[in-house]
Amino acid sequence: MKLGLGLYKHMLTAENYAFARQCGATHIVAHLTDYFADGPRLPGQTAMGWGVTRGDRSVWSRDTLARLKSEMNAAGLEFAAIENFDPGLWYDVPLGGPRRDAQLDFIAQIIRNMGAVGIPVMGYNFSIAGVAGWSAGAFARGGATSVGFVESDALGLDPIPNGMIWNMVYDPEAPEGTIPPVDHETLWANLHAFHDAILPVAEAAGVQLAAHPDDPPMPTMRGHARLVWQPRFYDKMFADNPSRANRAELCIGSLSEMSEGDIYADVDRWSRDGRVGYVHLRNVRGKVPEYHEVFIDEGDVDIPRILSILNRNGFDGTVIPDHTPQVTCDAPWHAGMAFALGYMRAEIDRLGRPA
Repeated sequence: MKLGLGLYKHMLTAENYAFARQCGATHIVAHLTDYFADGPRLPGQTAMGWGVTRGDRSVWSRDTLARLKSEMNAAGLEFAAIENFDPGLWYDVPLGGPRRDAQLDFIAQIIRNMGAVGIPVMGYNFSIAGVAGWSAGAFARGGATSVGFVESDALGLDPIPNGMIWNMVYDPEAPEGTIPPVDHETLWANLHAFHDAILPVAEAAGVQLAAHPDDPPMPTMRGHARLVWQPRFYDKMFADNPSRANRAELCIGSLSEMSEGDIYADVDRWSRDGRVGYVHLRNVRGKVPEYHEVFIDEGDVDIPRILSILNRNGFDGTVIPDHTPQVTCDAPWHAGMAFALGYMRAEIDRLGRPA
């Protein structure tokens, strides 16, 4: 099991690579699209979305990926995974729109580029509404700022306007109005089309496709169906396409928020079956219809037990802290991540010592 750190595009810097190494991380999970219009903020702080995507293709080229990997290697780190496709490059894939085939062709090229460079996992979230309905507050220990969710607040969110998906505007000149609702049957059919086109490419390239569960784990959000909003839908996804490249981007926080399932039994089953691409590790207090994200050592999930299950089942992929409460200091994100990384480093080291 490897300890990693997730970084957004604007954070892929020598300074943050040094921070990762100093905190004991050895691997990086990179977002190649920044989901913020004017710098990082807590998701859900603005009802208008997280900015405009220009659908930049150059960042996904083989040369760019190779350069990023080389920079990480020079800092003593490995490039473990990429997280999330740019909404501007694949919006008609989850929507099942007219540009789907052309967008799938480009997604296939991304996967080939990753395989050629040696980046083993592509994380994705097959979602139309994305993360929505969160609010910020002093929810964590000592009054640390974190995010929470209340179902009644989310039910009042506006429908998604034309030209937007996953909280990002991909067409600023789209006509007024809202995108037609996508139901569960249609969303699953669109996922199957994605898998049919891309999983064979991933197998040939030696790349895993790792699906993130829905957060918040609601059956619908902003009028659109959700995909993996209960654990049983991961089981459905694996049964529908048994390709060994078909994996989970296992978000422990999202799973713990769900109203069904036994998180320890679920993680045991999926990791034993080799279905885990990489892991997001965070802790939560509560479940739908109301929950709050807290520090890694204070929520409802027994984090050492989760890591022990992964270790017992031979999981050798990357585990990263997901989001974390903001620590009250001059560097709230870095301090929060340093705390989470230190906790995780100690647990992973403990599991590696002889009994």
